[in-house]
Amino acid sequence: MHYSVQPAHYDEPSQIERQITQIILSNIDRSSVLQKIARAIAEFFHADGCLIAAVASHQASPHLALWCNDSISSQLIQGQQSLWAILAANTESLVIVNSQISNDEPRLSLLGIKTWFHSCVNGMIVLGREQAWSESDKQLIELMSEWVAMAISQVQLQRQVETIVQHQNLLNQLTLAIRNAWEIDRILQLAITGTAQALQVERGSILLLKSLGSLPLKKHSKGLPKAKVTIVSLWPTISQNSDVTFQQQNSHTLLNYSFCLSDCYWSQQAFSNAPAPFVIPDRRTYGEVNSVSGLECLSSPEAMPALLIVPLENQGSVLGFLVLQHHQPRTWQPEELELVNCVSAQASTAIIQNQTLRQVQALVKERTVQLESILDVQAKLYEKSRQQIDQLRHLNQIKDEFLNNVQHELRTPLTSMIVAIRLLRQPSLPAEIRNRYLDILEQQCSQEIDLINDLLALQQLQYNNSSIQVEDINLKPLLRNLGESFKRKWIDRGLTLQIDVPKRAIPIQTDVEILKRILLELLTNAGKYSHPDTTVHLRATQQVNQQGSQVVLSLSNIGPGISPAEISYIFDKFRRGKGATEQAIQGTGLGLALVKCLVQHLNGIIDVKSCPTENTAGVAPGSQSYETCFTLTLPQFFDSSKV
Repeated sequence: MHYSVQPAHYDEPSQIERQITQIILSNIDRSSVLQKIARAIAEFFHADGCLIAAVASHQASPHLALWCNDSISSQLIQGQQSLWAILAANTESLVIVNSQISNDEPRLSLLGIKTWFHSCVNGMIVLGREQAWSESDKQLIELMSEWVAMAISQVQLQRQVETIVQHQNLLNQLTLAIRNAWEIDRILQLAITGTAQALQVERGSILLLKSLGSLPLKKHSKGLPKAKVTIVSLWPTISQNSDVTFQQQNSHTLLNYSFCLSDCYWSQQAFSNAPAPFVIPDRRTYGEVNSVSGLECLSSPEAMPALLIVPLENQGSVLGFLVLQHHQPRTWQPEELELVNCVSAQASTAIIQNQTLRQVQALVKERTVQLESILDVQAKLYEKSRQQIDQLRHLNQIKDEFLNNVQHELRTPLTSMIVAIRLLRQPSLPAEIRNRYLDILEQQCSQEIDLINDLLALQQLQYNNSSIQVEDINLKPLLRNLGESFKRKWIDRGLTLQIDVPKRAIPIQTDVEILKRILLELLTNAGKYSHPDTTVHLRATQQVNQQGSQVVLSLSNIGPGISPAEISYIFDKFRRGKGATEQAIQGTGLGLALVKCLVQHLNGIIDVKSCPTENTAGVAPGSQSYETCFTLTLPQFFDSSKV
């Protein structure tokens, strides 16, 4: 469009065109472009002020860029609203009205015109001054509206690019947070904060659902499931919000606040509408809603009319909601819905990932406990097996020792007997030699009989098949008689037997034959393991304790001693100390085993100790001498009920 007639007081239109173009090209900050253009247009028309309104697709009211004197700013803004209403109701593109808010303010003549870009209205220009507007003014403003429309389009295009970049950055941050396995609270807070800031809404929150019944949180025909809704993330946070009242409300009540799904109308509608977003440009158009809790604690329809609730959904199950609220009515645009859908999808993924991770961790912990229990059982079984193997080895060693002892004790007398029998078969054998061989044969035969008798007696005692003949005796004569017999036996070895008994009689109720057998075995054992030219002490005492009246017999000798390891099995069958085997001391290993069984048969106790002593009589140089003492404790009065 070309205008040939221009008033003399105006500059050339090409100058203002170049100026507007220069402003567009030289200003990176889009927020200041329209304001500078408004100032340039006002100066060009010698107007008191200029207002450029850029239509925002997502808001009910346009974005304003104003340059004017402070005294007329309210008139321009109010006049813009009137002009916009007139232009929207009519097909005209240019309107002139007169405006005066009060008598104290000047009367302005307002000139308003729509800006068109690609056959669509994208804004409006409003000029105000006291002089009336001429036809040439209308022609010039129509011409300039095309340039301003281009500027508005450039600003909006730049805003769209920035919005796309902002949306993409938010999605990238969420993707990176999920990939790096952030805590779920941090991911959800990032999601609601980034979404609210990108869409420039007043408030945002994320709510999670938890089923209170057996039904899953899915849509079904039998009504809403029993579920609890909990607010887990909020924006703005207390530190970001400057409203003291909102801070007081937010500080301890909103975060982690819970309510029933059935108590909130808006969450019910969002659940029923899932998986599609529940979009409300203006909640006030819904009228009165029967809702006394839930989202109403965040805002009221009057304070936050615009509402957008996007379900957090996974495979048909509703996990929660992403809620956005705005203080003005708002038309939610497709690109905005696309962003919140992407954010909700990533938030749902993060929630499922967190739940899965927790389940896996719980399963791993459970399996770890089970594995530790299995390993503990295996360790115990291994230890038990090791002990059994050690026991088998020990038993095998005992078996070998037993076989060696039996072989020696059985075969040696038999060999001597066979040799004696063969020699006795010689007809020319002298009578003296024949008698000697008969003595050897009788001696070895007696030894074999004693061994067999010991085995039989031990077997009977173990199965309690042996009877007891209890009688009252005086212990002192019994000890002296035994002592005399052993004194004669030990003369060749230089052993001395010393018997220490009290002067008064020592009465006792017991089986005399069994007691003699016990003392006989102990004295025989002491004679075998005593150093030559030493003294064997036999002592007898009486004592009274909690167990009653007892007779204590102790027999001690000086010899090679018994090691602590050997003491643990010294009373076992066919077990002999290493010294007995190395020194070729005769014996089968049955004597002490028989003694222990006999003592128990008399309701008594036997014990042994072996300690180093300074007595060096009969000890080879460099050898250690030990005092070994067997202590026999018998009840003074026999109780047959204990047998």
